[in-house]
Amino acid sequence: MKSNLNPLLRLLLPAVLLLGLLLGGTATAASKTEIDAEIRASLGKLYEEYPEARELVAQAKGLLVFPQVLKAGFILGGEFGEGALLLGGRPVQYYRTTGLSFGLQAGAQGKAQVIMFMNDEVLAKFRQSKGWEAGVDGSIAALEFGTGGTLNTRTVKAPIVGFVFDNRGLMVNASLAGSKFWRIEKQDPNAIAPAEPPAPPVAPGEPEPALAPVENSVALEN
Repeated sequence: MKSNLNPLLRLLLPAVLLLGLLLGGTATAASKTEIDAEIRASLGKLYEEYPEARELVAQAKGLLVFPQVLKAGFILGGEFGEGALLLGGRPVQYYRTTGLSFGLQAGAQGKAQVIMFMNDEVLAKFRQSKGWEAGVDGSIAALEFGTGGTLNTRTVKAPIVGFVFDNRGLMVNASLAGSKFWRIEKQDPNAIAPAEPPAPPVAPGEPEPALAPVENSVALEN
């Protein structure tokens, strides 16, 4: 039977299937505690390598941090990561980011993303959205450093700015266009479940509530 798929789609299909397997393996659900620890480590690394970033972060109304965004693929690539929105240095909501990219790409790569909302208006629009896409719902200006580690003032003035960096440092000309951000709920596995409320007291003259019958059990003997 002759295939109806065009040559380009036949070429991309194996890459799409491989990408799904790769992202499926890396999309393990991290706990709130794990994400919070990774965020602290990523910000610490950013401040250590680029001290001026600390002052800029302090000016932001909100900070969206993804400590590890994994990118995998060959011709068609995909990205996946989990992080949190910080207000006043504290996480208030957890997010997931996804994205697609085209072109020759080698294996799986990891990077961190720090996105800063510099005024209340852009922060409110982001928080109200059910699925925010960079380049569609708002533009993110990638921050750049000049000679001597000074920030490029042109990018600093944008309403939404971001750092993208990996183990080698700040990624030059990195674009976040096309990245999508979704709210997610996170549970802390170490959290203690709330105790069940006590039964209401029995009013005078009312019978005690009947207990559920207990089935007879027979001990097994060797």
